[in-house]
Parts: sequence; structure tokens; C-alpha cells
Amino acid sequence: MKVGIIRCMQTEDFCPGTSDFKMIAERKGAFEGITEPIEIVGFINCGGCPGKKAILRTRELIKRGADTIALASCICKGSPIGFACPNAEKMLELIKKEAGENVKVLEFTH
Repeated sequence: MKVGIIRCMQTEDFCPGTSDFKMIAERKGAFEGITEPIEIVGFINCGGCPGKKAILRTRELIKRGADTIALASCICKGSPIGFACPNAEKMLELIKKEAGENVKVLEFTH
């Protein structure tokens, strides 16, 4: 699996993505049950509210080899600040459309 992770720009200042990387290494959270090697091809923010740049960033991650796009848990679950992105559903819908059927989209990491 080659994964590109998109995270919330608002949480970037205080969350370095440690839990995202830990879940991949330990095969937990969204990565539970995955037995193939996991390579991170990119770790980037959504571009800020309302998340429109996430579509362009999805496209770029796929160009760079991603076969899976994961939204970090800060977007859909609101971890660690307890406030999910108000644009998460629309962003997810557009990312899935951009990614197409051959790219898996994960709605969280942990």
C-alpha cells in the first residue's frame, strides 16, 4: 500500500502526525488487518478552510504513487481538538470523486 495522508491545516501547529505514523507502524486504526508493506508517499495539509485544495493535493499524491488516500483523524473525527472539520463530508465526497475507483479512501487514521 502506498498512502498519502491529508490532514487539517488548523491542527498542524500542535500535531506533528505522530499518531498517524504510529497507527501505520503498528497496523492499528484504519490500517488494522493490512499485511502488505505500507509506504507513505506524502503527508500534507488540506490547504485550509474550506478544504478545496484537498482535491488538488489528492491528485498530486496519486501522481506520486499513492494508491490510498487517508484523511487524518483530525478532519473527520476531530482528534485531538474534539472538533471535526465542518467541511469534512463535502471534502470526502470530492476526494473520492477525484481519486476514482482504483484508489482507496480512508476516512480516518486512528
